[in-house]
Amino acid sequence: MDKQLLSMLVCPLCKGKLKLDRGAAELLCTFDGLAYPIQDGVPVMLEGEARKMSEEEKLEKAGSHSNGSATAESASAGE
Repeated sequence: MDKQLLSMLVCPLCKGKLKLDRGAAELLCTFDGLAYPIQDGVPVMLEGEARKMSEEEKLEKAGSHSNGSATAESASAGE
């Protein structure tokens, strides 16, 4: 996913930062516990299309930048 696009995207519900999970092709909002799918390189930013993360997954992803995950800030820092 384009780093510039990722840096502009926020959660449509809380307007918080999203984390990119490249392995799962999802944008994660750990605050709301939603995982927005990326289909054919296009993020689907609709609440109805988002997957609910389990509490365990939310905690794991909230503190982790591993597994190919990146925040919009860290993605744009590499430019």
